[in-house]
Amino acid sequence: MREWWRVLAGELAGLVLPVGCAGCGAGRAVLCGACRSALSGAGAGPVRPSPCPAGLPVVHAATAYREAVRAVVLAHKERGALPLAAVLGAALAAAVRAGGAGGGGVALVPVPSARHRVRARGHDPARRIALAASARLRREGVPARVTPVLRLRRAVADQAGLGAVQRRENLAGALEARPGAGRVTGWAARIVIVDDLVTTGSTLAEAARALRAAGIGAAGAAALVAAVVAAPADSFVRRGPGATRTDQKTCE
Repeated sequence: MREWWRVLAGELAGLVLPVGCAGCGAGRAVLCGACRSALSGAGAGPVRPSPCPAGLPVVHAATAYREAVRAVVLAHKERGALPLAAVLGAALAAAVRAGGAGGGGVALVPVPSARHRVRARGHDPARRIALAASARLRREGVPARVTPVLRLRRAVADQAGLGAVQRRENLAGALEARPGAGRVTGWAARIVIVDDLVTTGSTLAEAARALRAAGIGAAGAAALVAAVVAAPADSFVRRGPGATRTDQKTCE
């Protein structure tokens, strides 16, 4: 109960007493117009890490991880700027729509955070953003629901500072689907793995592997992955705006 009140108090404080834009520090708004525009999702589309980890499904991102976007993501994730979840959720919703969210229900599966990280931050960033995105999608007529069916089955090291190979080794076999995950997600036409940040793609590839191991997802098709940002910007190859879903391929 105390945790619920602490989260609510933080959100109200951020809304009532803004100290400056989380992206650029200007003014006294939680987020200024320019920084909000950077997270509008107007440029959402498919991205692909290079090198691409085996088993990574198609990834859609709302924007690149740089400048104001980076500041906003970190403010929400590490400094508890909880009101920013709404704009980040809207960006995530744009990434989901870019993947073709028009047909049937969408189950948003957030990548799980370690319990000690959730305790230290006071919240679960990916899950909070997924909840905001699902609400946004439902308002737009897309049946969407957050289904946190993944969990860590063993401890993993902090990914910060690790290279692509080290990240893959660190995460190999680390995730699993909870019992009954197939039943919980069975209503959805698409399964969408969500995270707030994509770097090498190792986390999303491991999440997709865990879902496949549980028999979740359309047979012969990888789960669609949506992320708020793609980082670092120069590690991705962005396909042209005319690319269709059939043009996009998973990493082999």
